[in-house]
Amino acid sequence: MALSAQQKLQLKKLIKDLHSHKAPHTEFVTVYVPAGYDLIKIIQHLAEEQGTASNIKSASTRKNVQNALEKMIQHLRTIGKTPENGLAIFSGNVAAGEGKQDIRVWSTEPPVPLNTRIYRCDKNFVTDLLEEMLVEHQVYGLVVLDRRDAMLALLKGKTIVPLKKTHSEVPGKTKAGGQSAQRFARIREGAAKDHFKKIAEHMKEQFLSLGKDLKGIIIGGPGVTINDFMNKDYITGDIKKKIIGTKDLSYTGDFGLQELLDKSQDLLAEEEIADEKKTMLNFFTVFRDYPKKITYGEQATLKALEMNAVDILLISEEIEEDKIFALEEKAELGGATVKLISTETREGVQLKDLGGIAAILRYEIE
Repeated sequence: MALSAQQKLQLKKLIKDLHSHKAPHTEFVTVYVPAGYDLIKIIQHLAEEQGTASNIKSASTRKNVQNALEKMIQHLRTIGKTPENGLAIFSGNVAAGEGKQDIRVWSTEPPVPLNTRIYRCDKNFVTDLLEEMLVEHQVYGLVVLDRRDAMLALLKGKTIVPLKKTHSEVPGKTKAGGQSAQRFARIREGAAKDHFKKIAEHMKEQFLSLGKDLKGIIIGGPGVTINDFMNKDYITGDIKKKIIGTKDLSYTGDFGLQELLDKSQDLLAEEEIADEKKTMLNFFTVFRDYPKKITYGEQATLKALEMNAVDILLISEEIEEDKIFALEEKAELGGATVKLISTETREGVQLKDLGGIAAILRYEIE
């Protein structure tokens, strides 16, 4: 689920390289190809854009756009087929100074599947989608249900990934002729129980296999139905422990999932803050009990990184971006885990006051 340190580093290097270039006019081309999309159609679209570019009034801009598109088309032909996760490709004249030519092209298969198609011509390369992939996304399970339907999904960052739909055999409220009210109520109740059991089983199948990647489960639906589902023994202990909250909803299905996400922002923010607090409390506990197994401040922590002694590197989000990148690169070389810490908690402010950089070490150093 989460990106490896190597994947993050490669992506950051590419984004940094792309950000280092700026065009004098709207002549840098960015294309995102969704997973499963036909690359031939993209090439055809770019060829059409070449024709359209002939209408650009400025001769130098026209030439740069057409050449960037040509370079991109040639590059895409060598790739031949859309990679499994889609493709991000960038092209433009990066030569400094008017009239000079240095048309470059970059392409990468993102570590996470792309589901958005973009064609953009601008003064900067568009890297938003790649940057979004770098955000440390916690994975949450989402369940929306009523007595008729249920839907399970994963929340990865801001993206909802549907997993499973299920439909109950609970009969409608119009009862069949000749059935007694009590018997009909029993049939409905039995079908509802089967429905809830099935949902609980699907939750077990879909969520437990995620292990530590799953940060929590949020369940939504009509309040009464949620109570019926939660207060019986449908859900096993392992799943129950992962439930971080429930929300009263008006919808199920895709609309219900979106409504659940909208209503759960408070829970998700609390979870993120709780995770940061846990990391910092661990640091201060080690600091108290084994003071030689921590460092703080840039100089001492850099020394520990050079010695490959760092287990967990803590960096305040207040540190400048270039410095964060350099520290992460060093951490990656030494196999350390990196945790970016906000200043939204008391502990996060304390890290900032310690110089914004600290580490928990693998072993004591003098």
